[in-house]
Amino acid sequence: MASTEKKREVCSPFIQRRNIARKTSAEIVSEVRQSLRVQSTQRPFTPRDAHRKLFGTSSGRADRDNRPPSTFSLHAQNFDAPDSRPSSGTRLSPLDHKPKFPVSSSAEDPFKAFPKPPADPLEVKRGLPVARARLLRAGSLTTLSPVEGHTDVKERLNPGPGQKQPSTKRLPSTDLRPGPRRTASESLIQPGVDSGVRFTECKAGRRTELGNGDNTTSAEEDAESLVWNNMIAPLLQQLESVAAGGSEGSVDRLCDLCDALHSTLAEADMLGRRCKRRSGILRTLFRLIDLNSARLNLHIAKLCLALCVSGNNLLNICKLIFQISRSESNDILFQNNSIIDSFLGVLSKEDVSSSGEALLYCVGALKFLSGNSSILRLLLDKNFVGVAQKLIQRLCTIEDDNFTIAGHIIVQLTASLRNLADHPDSRPLFVSFSLLSELCLVLRHHCREPDICTNISRIFSKLSSYSECRLALAQTPDCYQLFLELLTKHHQKQDLVVRLLFTLGNLTSKSDEARQQLFQVEGCMDTLLQLYDTYQRRDDSPHTQLQKCPPSPNEPRASSAQEDDDVLVKLVRVLANMCIHQAVGPSLAANTTCIELLMETLELRSVQESEELLVNVAATINNLSFYKEQSSVLGRSRLTIAKLMLKLVLSSSMDAMLEATRVYGNLSQSKDVRDFIMQNKVHQFVVTLLDSKSTEMCFTACGVLINLALDPPNRVSLSEEGAAAKLVDCLKDFGPGDWQLAGQICQALWNMMVGGGEKLLDTQERGSLLEFLITYLDQKEALKWIENEDMRDYHKACWEIEFLPVAQKLVKTLQAPDQTP
Repeated sequence: MASTEKKREVCSPFIQRRNIARKTSAEIVSEVRQSLRVQSTQRPFTPRDAHRKLFGTSSGRADRDNRPPSTFSLHAQNFDAPDSRPSSGTRLSPLDHKPKFPVSSSAEDPFKAFPKPPADPLEVKRGLPVARARLLRAGSLTTLSPVEGHTDVKERLNPGPGQKQPSTKRLPSTDLRPGPRRTASESLIQPGVDSGVRFTECKAGRRTELGNGDNTTSAEEDAESLVWNNMIAPLLQQLESVAAGGSEGSVDRLCDLCDALHSTLAEADMLGRRCKRRSGILRTLFRLIDLNSARLNLHIAKLCLALCVSGNNLLNICKLIFQISRSESNDILFQNNSIIDSFLGVLSKEDVSSSGEALLYCVGALKFLSGNSSILRLLLDKNFVGVAQKLIQRLCTIEDDNFTIAGHIIVQLTASLRNLADHPDSRPLFVSFSLLSELCLVLRHHCREPDICTNISRIFSKLSSYSECRLALAQTPDCYQLFLELLTKHHQKQDLVVRLLFTLGNLTSKSDEARQQLFQVEGCMDTLLQLYDTYQRRDDSPHTQLQKCPPSPNEPRASSAQEDDDVLVKLVRVLANMCIHQAVGPSLAANTTCIELLMETLELRSVQESEELLVNVAATINNLSFYKEQSSVLGRSRLTIAKLMLKLVLSSSMDAMLEATRVYGNLSQSKDVRDFIMQNKVHQFVVTLLDSKSTEMCFTACGVLINLALDPPNRVSLSEEGAAAKLVDCLKDFGPGDWQLAGQICQALWNMMVGGGEKLLDTQERGSLLEFLITYLDQKEALKWIENEDMRDYHKACWEIEFLPVAQKLVKTLQAPDQTP
């Protein structure tokens, strides 16, 4: 591990600063000497849904699923005005009574025997235009049909066989005296409106419902009637009047009236299904939808949801909100309206089996809105993550009959959570609600659904970059096996494969336990290497090796070279991280297929087209070259690999040069590789790296020079390149800030000076080097500049183990130049 990377790990907030059992200097250096390095890469880009559709054009949910449309038309006639479905969801038994229809007297038109309805008085009196008259005609306050009432009231309105039809001129009364004249407030209920109650005078001077002897109930109904007559009915009339007038500013006025109606109903405790006249309210509201105002429709929708619409009306209200949310210009309306609270209420209480499609459009709207950063913040504040977790639990218990609609809902829900995962404040919520484990359960239930798997893989790829989320995901039982199964099942779906591999790379980047658990999953290496072979682009045609197994028509293959490379970058990173484990590394180094694929990539690709991929491959080879077992295939292929590294060394990429030099640092422990380096003038390039003024480059170059200087003939060649003088300059520049690097430089100088090599430096250079070494052999002098207490142990350990021993030997050599060490 390079020095700056070690410092980064020491400073990492995820590493415990203080330990009760303090480590010795030897233990600290043993850790920092580790040459195996974790690879990093960029998270795959998540495309933004620009068109706001339920299912995008690349969706894997085929038409066979009868998926609901993203576009549709909604008008007042699409709603059911009575909305009389019982709240229990049970179906009422039909009545035994069968009405007798009059016999037609006309054979040509049997409907002529039925009486014709009277002309609309509003049209007759006012001569309104046709469009406005139509708006007022259906379900107007003056033509409302009877609504829910008590049994005796319904019997009077719908007499059974043998019963006499009551007169429409005067309501029947239990009192023989005529009723009192209607007051101004009572006259707001116009003729033809069934208010749900009928009144008569009683001896106590108050009104009670006809035929009802329960004084408590009649008192409640009297109170509701007063609210209706004095407050609600006038508001409904104003809504109709303003809508019919169509004047400028009418939408603002209608929105205010809807809010006033909502507040009035809430104060009177008449929201939900408690209001007996709610059908009349709904009729008025539904007709306003034809005015086609997004802002007004949101107010209407909020009020309708507060009135607990159900069935077809609930579906259409959710469709209406979904339709409004499809336009980004309407996002501001949702910020200024509490409709999101109502929507979350629908998600919390509605049953999937009876209201599945309504839930689908509800979640679809939230998916669109969650793309807005301001609304995203609102969703977090309103506990959308908790609501989503409960909904996921319900959806995972759905039976086969509703499995398809449940899948549709999960597509939208996981897309919403994908957007939420971008916000930093969402991460603790994903962990606290165990949402990562719940999403793994969804993957198991819907493992054949590419859309669902891709959305969840996007969530994991985002969250697994953070330690608390990595830990929560790693603790999910069998998550590694699940990911490998998905990689096998959807190996052709590049966007899913690349995100699952990125997640596995994150899990194995910091945890030795994760590396071992992944490797121990049955078939792990077979799956990863088969994927490697699948995406190893061997000619201009992508996935040549897979032509024997044609892809499913619903699983489009990756088609671009960049996409293939992106998969390999993430996959090679997983291999590089896995082989850090002391038990896994030797197995990978002995795996012939693995080593051959890595070398083939180096041979097929160029640095110009696949820089990141070749850098990752070189880093993986460097990690594998750490293991010297006799079974190592890489060890037997070291000369071939050394030749392949030449293209990286000679490239213009600093990252590629650095990784290739690290590989040479390990491989040059073998004599044949050292000879190859000298014969191909690679040592000249290595010496040049000392001028880079980079601690990384200097540290890596020193590793190669230490090995090359083991051979006496090589010392002369290195001295001719001025290696010793450059090493002294690096020691002065970087030594006090990096004692591990200082130790490496001293070791390279020591190896070069063996056998009289001290003459490589002139008198002035030797004196300057000796003065520097003597000064920093004093520990207090070496560490006095270190102010960070957390770094002091690290620097002290490196000074004691890496620098001090070799510096003392070097000082003795410089002080007694005539003695051969």
